[in-house]
Amino acid sequence: MRSTSPWWRRLAPIAAGFLLAPPLSAAPASRASVLLITIDTLRPDALGWVAGRNETPAIDKLAGEGFRFPAAVSQVPITLPSHTSILSGLYPPRHGVRDNGQVVAGSFPLLSERLRDAGYATAAFVSGYPLEARFGLDRGFGHYDDQLPEGQQGWVERRAEGTTKAALDWLAKQKEPFFAWVHYYDPHDPYDPPRVFWKPGPRGAYDGEVTYVDHWVGQLVAAAAGKAPGGLLTVLGADHGEGLGEHQETTHGYFVYDSTVLVPLLFHLPGRLAPGESRAPIRLVDIAPTVLDLLGAPPLAGADGVSWRLTLEGGRQEAPAAYVETQLPWRFFGWSPLEAWRRPDWKLIVAPRPELYRPDADPREAKNLYDEERRRAGELAAELAEVKKRPALASESAQDPEVTEKLRALGYVGAGGGQGSVIPRGLPDPKDRIAERSLLLEGEALLRAGKPAEALALFDRVLAREPNDRYATLRSGITLLGMGRFKEAVDRLEKAVEADPDRAEARYALADALTRSGQPARAAQEWMEVARLQPRRKEPWVNMAGALLATGKKEQAAAALARALEIDPELRKQLEADPKLAPLLPRRP
Repeated sequence: MRSTSPWWRRLAPIAAGFLLAPPLSAAPASRASVLLITIDTLRPDALGWVAGRNETPAIDKLAGEGFRFPAAVSQVPITLPSHTSILSGLYPPRHGVRDNGQVVAGSFPLLSERLRDAGYATAAFVSGYPLEARFGLDRGFGHYDDQLPEGQQGWVERRAEGTTKAALDWLAKQKEPFFAWVHYYDPHDPYDPPRVFWKPGPRGAYDGEVTYVDHWVGQLVAAAAGKAPGGLLTVLGADHGEGLGEHQETTHGYFVYDSTVLVPLLFHLPGRLAPGESRAPIRLVDIAPTVLDLLGAPPLAGADGVSWRLTLEGGRQEAPAAYVETQLPWRFFGWSPLEAWRRPDWKLIVAPRPELYRPDADPREAKNLYDEERRRAGELAAELAEVKKRPALASESAQDPEVTEKLRALGYVGAGGGQGSVIPRGLPDPKDRIAERSLLLEGEALLRAGKPAEALALFDRVLAREPNDRYATLRSGITLLGMGRFKEAVDRLEKAVEADPDRAEARYALADALTRSGQPARAAQEWMEVARLQPRRKEPWVNMAGALLATGKKEQAAAALARALEIDPELRKQLEADPKLAPLLPRRP
């Protein structure tokens, strides 16, 4: 009978950094190519080599031949912030990206830039909207493939097959050395694997998504190895896990429990790294420093992460404590954000009602020891406070001065946002708002199912309890907009923007509502705010042009269209078909 204990309790008792086989070589793999594979929303227990409950033969083979960490620690259970930490080696407070939809600043180096400067051909192939080039992680990549299928509201994904084939086309043309980052989004909610990969049981669709990705990982790795006779360093991991009902969290981002924070991570370099396994809690910020150290490339200055090369080559090193956060409860709902400080032996969760756990003895985080271990909690809180003193390398509201100047030339009079990131005291603990969150998620599901009236009723029900709930305010405003009730939508969306001036989604919806309600002057200002927040997104520039034209500002409208064409030259064909905008287009070169 298969054990029902947590997967991480069934691992062999391996000391941090202890190698299961002697090292093969300590020499840097200076000209090896690099393949970084990140699988979105991947729990360790969805892999065969970790828990033995799901079929993942390709990844299991890599794990068996490489050095594996079945319990690495993500810094934030949200896609864009986590990948920014992976590529920069920085904690979220330092790189400034705390949520999807923000823009990665250019004030700190990325792994891709380091390898490009070392002579590597660089390419990325991403599968989900949060990682599109417009959000800034394309820095350092000579080729950045974010071609996603069209979908509702832009939140779409490219299946593993399409992403892999795009990567294979690029690899076929490459010579050594190369750095390719391939991101798979499939295990992310909603779970809908091809039927041949469907699995039975309550999490069968999720596990099936992972098995489907595994199939294409096998093809990707085989092709990449064939193009790297000088050696291929493959790093495979995840940005975060998935709750699947643990701690009443079905997906991720809301809490910082290990169910969404622990991820698998492996390093594979045949002939140079011996097979091995460690239960040490390596962090995702350690990936870039480790890769650069293995390659003998210059490090990332000021990184929070450290190199684990010593461990990979048979030595011993202490596992640093890990910073973890989620600001989703605050940014989405107006409730308290969460932070955690996770050591191998203790984990503190900073919340209105704090929590303290022993990860080794209580892997499911079922017994809160905070009240009986106040002194220990104080020690961890002091360590966390010291880490938070490290200087930020980018702010959350970092703006492109060139873009701001262009917007001013178009008549931008806004002062921007900034107040939305100031977090007040006395906010509700997310643990105490599970019922409200369930109602909101139910309303969201109804909205996606094409039942806006029913969704609106649930959003209004939450607002009757909590008039300032951010999620209910924004989503009800968007619902009213979709129902053609423009004036009501404007009222709701103005409140959403007031609550968080730097939330691009709220700005976009308000601009749309103002446009549709016949207020072009105000709409133009809101489109400018969207462009300020997401300057590489073409839609606000086009819509801004339409609003400016409606107020008689033809010259400014033409300038906005010119900016849109800079972002996407292919947009010209679509704009030429618009009788109002076509005369404003710049002449073809």
